[in-house]
Amino acid sequence: MSLRFATLGLLARSPGSGYDLLRRFERSMANVWPATQSQLYGELGRLERDGLIEIVDEGARGRKVYDATESGRAALREWLTKESDTTPRSARLLRVFLLPEADPDAAREFFRREEQHAERDLSHLEEILRTNDWADTDHDFGRIALEYGLRFHTMEIEWARWAQKRLGT
Repeated sequence: MSLRFATLGLLARSPGSGYDLLRRFERSMANVWPATQSQLYGELGRLERDGLIEIVDEGARGRKVYDATESGRAALREWLTKESDTTPRSARLLRVFLLPEADPDAAREFFRREEQHAERDLSHLEEILRTNDWADTDHDFGRIALEYGLRFHTMEIEWARWAQKRLGT
């Protein structure tokens, strides 16, 4: 469901083609909610079918430019202001809970991989922090979301290192 609203939100900010949206996802939202080309184009079709977006221009090679409709903007506002899903589900933590069923070396390796993955993600977000102009007020909420990612991945690294020490690695 979130891809639906991520797409709708990008179009509410500025009309665009599927290609334009994919580039916007890559530059801004990929760290929050990634989307593949096929997922995005499928969602555009569903949003159009549901009357939440419309084609506002057609160009060469069948290029379609979409914009959010008024009912799409209303649906986005409703989604933005309702309480978020608070059901705690984490495949990662389920694995941690069940790790005693794995070989002890495999369990330790799990935490080493978690640390490495978090380090890569943190490095990627730090690069985004360095390469964007955060003085642009349109980026304020993007910067706030980025800060969450920076803090989250820092915590993941600390947690994975703590777990490795606790398991004697």
